[in-house]
Amino acid sequence: MDQFGKAHSIIITGHVVKGHGVASGPSREYPYGSLERQLPFFKAAGLDLSRLFLGTLNISIAPATFRLVNPAYTFRQVAWTDLHPAEDFSFSPCRVSLSGEGKWYGGFIYYPHPETKIRHYQNPSLIEVITDKIPDVQYGTKIYLGIDPDEVEICAF
Repeated sequence: MDQFGKAHSIIITGHVVKGHGVASGPSREYPYGSLERQLPFFKAAGLDLSRLFLGTLNISIAPATFRLVNPAYTFRQVAWTDLHPAEDFSFSPCRVSLSGEGKWYGGFIYYPHPETKIRHYQNPSLIEVITDKIPDVQYGTKIYLGIDPDEVEICAF
């Protein structure tokens, strides 16, 4: 059995890329980090992410893309700021490693639904992950990502 309690998780590879800089903030658009503001809403709805780093690890799996098909959590119309309309968010448990053999860090794929995230283009080859702070990770670092194929579909090209 794996961390998902299943015998069939899969490992995909990608590399760390620069994101919009909004999740960990502050940024030009937000005087605060968006995750810092969103976490209380997620916790009230049943998902406590407070032990994890308040930023996203942006993992490019290009040229492949992904989609969440049956995420563990989906929260609709989260009104976490007055700067724009409420957004929908989904989460799927995952794990990440820098080597694929050694230390694994548990976390969640963080998916702000593009149809409700009006301020930023969401690249379908970019998976955002909320996890523990990982030492030595930097842009370009190869990442191994363990996902539950019942929740996340990878579309290879």
